Amino acid sequence: MGRRARDRRRQQQQQRQERDGSGGGDDQAVRDRAGPGRGSDRAAELDGVGGAFQGWAGGYPEIVKENELFERYYRELGIVPDGEWDDFMAALREPLPATLRITGYRSHAKEILHCLKEKYFRELQDLEVDGQKVEMPQSLSWYPEELAWHTNLSRKILRKSPQLEKFHQFLVSETECGNISRQEAVSMIPPLLLNVNPHHKILDMCAAPGSKTAQLIEMLHADMNVPFPKGFVIANDVDNKRCYLLVHQAKRLNSPCIMVVNHDASSIPNLQIDVDGRKEVLFYDRILCDVPCSGDGTMRKNIDVWKKWTTQNSLQLHGLQLRIATRGVEQLAEGGRMVYSTCSLNPIENEAVIASLLEKSQGALELADVSSELPGLKRMPGITKWKVMLKDGQWFEEWKDVPSNRQTQIRPTMFPIKDEEKLKALNLERCLRILPHHQNTGGFFVAVLIKKSPMPWNKRQPKVHQKLPQRTGDTEVTAANSGNGSECITEEPALAENEESKKMQESQNSDTEQSKKEGVCGPPPSKKMKLFGFKEDPFVFLPEDDPLFLPIQKFYALDTSFPKMNLLTRTQEGKKRQLYMVSKELRNVLLNNSEKMKVINTGIKVWSRNSDGEQFGCAFRLAQEGIYTLYPFIHARIINVCIEDVKILLTQENPFLSKFSSETQKKVKDMAMGSIVLKYDPDPEKPDDLQCPIVLCGWQGKASLRAFVPKNERLHYLRMMGVEVFKAKRKEEESESKTEEEVQHRLAQTEEGMDVEDKEHDLGTKVEAEIGKESSCSPVEGSAMEVENKIEDLDQSSKNANSHVSQESKDTVTSNVKD
Repeated sequence: MGRRARDRRRQQQQQRQERDGSGGGDDQAVRDRAGPGRGSDRAAELDGVGGAFQGWAGGYPEIVKENELFERYYRELGIVPDGEWDDFMAALREPLPATLRITGYRSHAKEILHCLKEKYFRELQDLEVDGQKVEMPQSLSWYPEELAWHTNLSRKILRKSPQLEKFHQFLVSETECGNISRQEAVSMIPPLLLNVNPHHKILDMCAAPGSKTAQLIEMLHADMNVPFPKGFVIANDVDNKRCYLLVHQAKRLNSPCIMVVNHDASSIPNLQIDVDGRKEVLFYDRILCDVPCSGDGTMRKNIDVWKKWTTQNSLQLHGLQLRIATRGVEQLAEGGRMVYSTCSLNPIENEAVIASLLEKSQGALELADVSSELPGLKRMPGITKWKVMLKDGQWFEEWKDVPSNRQTQIRPTMFPIKDEEKLKALNLERCLRILPHHQNTGGFFVAVLIKKSPMPWNKRQPKVHQKLPQRTGDTEVTAANSGNGSECITEEPALAENEESKKMQESQNSDTEQSKKEGVCGPPPSKKMKLFGFKEDPFVFLPEDDPLFLPIQKFYALDTSFPKMNLLTRTQEGKKRQLYMVSKELRNVLLNNSEKMKVINTGIKVWSRNSDGEQFGCAFRLAQEGIYTLYPFIHARIINVCIEDVKILLTQENPFLSKFSSETQKKVKDMAMGSIVLKYDPDPEKPDDLQCPIVLCGWQGKASLRAFVPKNERLHYLRMMGVEVFKAKRKEEESESKTEEEVQHRLAQTEEGMDVEDKEHDLGTKVEAEIGKESSCSPVEGSAMEVENKIEDLDQSSKNANSHVSQESKDTVTSNVKD
């Protein structure tokens, strides 16, 4: 971090402190940039991305929460049951509870839940702040296994008590680790109703910032013993900058089965995959269609909606919502399930879109009855009658009543179907609408669609599957989208109509096939694409005979089943600095579609090049990010450690071997220097100890043993083991500036090619001695741990010019959007 970055950080801290008294200004700025709702949790997710738990209820500037047009409109539509209107409006005027979700697929989920309930919640039981008893967090009754909770604690209250501050720091740290997600309660509903299984191919059409995407990834990894599920998630967003927020969210979960792409969801291209030597169109088993919306269900957290709300917003969005939903069902596999959702209460954006989609599907789609799913969730059925209103308050009940000068604003698809028999067949009551006053949530709408057969406009297309002789002559899938947003999209590969077009197509495909043979998946050739957003590096798969892999395989004794063909880098020239990994299925997608997809990010880092690493037998050390994926294939350099050893590894910078148990010393005695795996297995006979396994990346030196683990992940493991890691925030901030400057000064003088083992140890010892405030044995937040992180950052950043890590730096650049 340079001088400018440090100055900017101090300035931001001062601004935050100044705002604590009046509160909420930074949150509001985020919401202003976020724009209209794009799913209920859009603005809240921006607050929560990367662990910045700043979206707690309360603290907003005073605003008159009145909108006469809003009340008139919804009173007339009758979406609120008789006698509940006052409760409905009162709920909208109350701050929204903050909600959090524990990452469900990890073996640590139960430990985190136990820690929350038995430690942090118990400390809050009889706590009073300013003479008022603190309200206890409550679990969401409808979310499985008590993995979602909500609380009414405001930011202002959180800073008034050490116990609350400790709880807040716990939430922030665990969020950065990916163990907890800040997410609005109703936003959790769509992924749950998708009924995802680990083998499903999933498309998230409007994914950023990514809380729902994170839920989908969790469901793919329901069985942690399977490192590579057969399913995958392709997460798309039209906004290039927001794609990097999406990357940031997804990377916390360390999955090899996620790909982030940047396209307009209403015209997202058809993809192709190789199936037994045949090129086939990729249809998705599950699609999440959480479309852009007017966001009037978010009034409790996005207070701008009160003064900006008008019916015009819904009228303008209806067409886009219908196009996105149509594109989604076109790409849905037969028997597949698509969830359409908005954070709007308006039937123009909800039932009108679904009714139009069902009507033109001619029976290819049906609404699923999900009334028995998510027991405990209070919901209202979809409505079948509604009217259309202009922003001047003028009502229209039928399309024929709309004057010609208004027919550009109001479309026929916005009106309900008049034919009672047809209307009944649509089963619109199977949609569900969440009202804020029923369970203290935001407003929301969800419809679950099942695809029974191809869409009518696709049935006429011949089902052409071209054989791929010697992997040449691949036929490109074309999307028949016209410039005006036509909804008729072909699903099957198109055949060349004459010899001339065949020759042209073969010429184009020969370049594509040559790239595939070389394992290079470059960015799309379109010049227009390169005008927007960052220029992406290519995805280059490691050739089968790459000499780079042999020493890695030998050093770590990789299993013969290890899928080395799934290894990739982000550079075609120069030294390969980082090695990443994707699942076999995503490799198939990448190799067959790089010319038509703008891929922002995919894969997880599994190895990093170590300076002068060849002298230790292998130029690449293990990366903590991908260790849980890689570990099942490693048969060498594994050291089983006891829980006391783990505590030493996580609290001391570079401890000498003599500090470890005798068993651990024996295991490393005859092992060569270099990267190692440190594994802790719980002992069922010691129930008071941590009861979930831990796998850490480490480094064995001449006389020491260290762990290469990010700071927040260290804090997580220590908390799970009952080690107190809390420090008062003010004290931490006072020492942080001095510590950081001295560490940076030392790092600036450190040579790029320094030995990772000895030089880092020396540097850490010098800085520790100079600061003299905390020993290397202190809890992790001490200066020694700061040194470790800065050195590891230096090791990575100084040697990653054209690597995949460049995307992480882009995350930092675009994080200004959320900060």
